[in-house]
Amino acid sequence: MPYGVSQEPWRNGRDGMYGWIWRHLPGNALVRALISLVLVVAAVYVLFQYVFPWAEPLLPFNDVTVDNQ
Repeated sequence: MPYGVSQEPWRNGRDGMYGWIWRHLPGNALVRALISLVLVVAAVYVLFQYVFPWAEPLLPFNDVTVDNQ
């Protein structure tokens, strides 16, 4: 597999997107874990505060049809 991420993290020296992020975070393992947690919380906050409310009118979840049976 010359390009992309393989299913085996040890293959061709590639360890995927999360390995790349982990290697580029500063500090030791504890600091990296805390930064990762902050990044995840920030991503969830942005999704719930901005992305989901923006996308909600575009989705057909409120178009419910019930037959009178």
